[in-house]
Amino acid sequence: MVNRLSDAEITTAVAELTGWKLDGKFIVKKYRFREFLKGVAFVNEIAELSEEKNHHPFIAIDYKLVTLRLTSWNAGGLTDLDVALAKMYDEIYGKM
Repeated sequence: MVNRLSDAEITTAVAELTGWKLDGKFIVKKYRFREFLKGVAFVNEIAELSEEKNHHPFIAIDYKLVTLRLTSWNAGGLTDLDVALAKMYDEIYGKM
């Protein structure tokens, strides 16, 4: 089981992430795309990685805007895994 981060650890981790915001027990980021299908391709890559890590974000596709929300339900809040995946998602976006 993954341990929940303390409030101080969460504050530090979110400050080190680009564009991610704290929203209660979630970290949230919106990604913009020039084309609808680029956003869908991004979501497909996110889905593959998330399945591999067995940790899945909430995903919303609103035309050319993809919103990801991460938390760890079993831990009751944010964990190192959420932060690590946020960084990996940003890397995927950077390659698109």
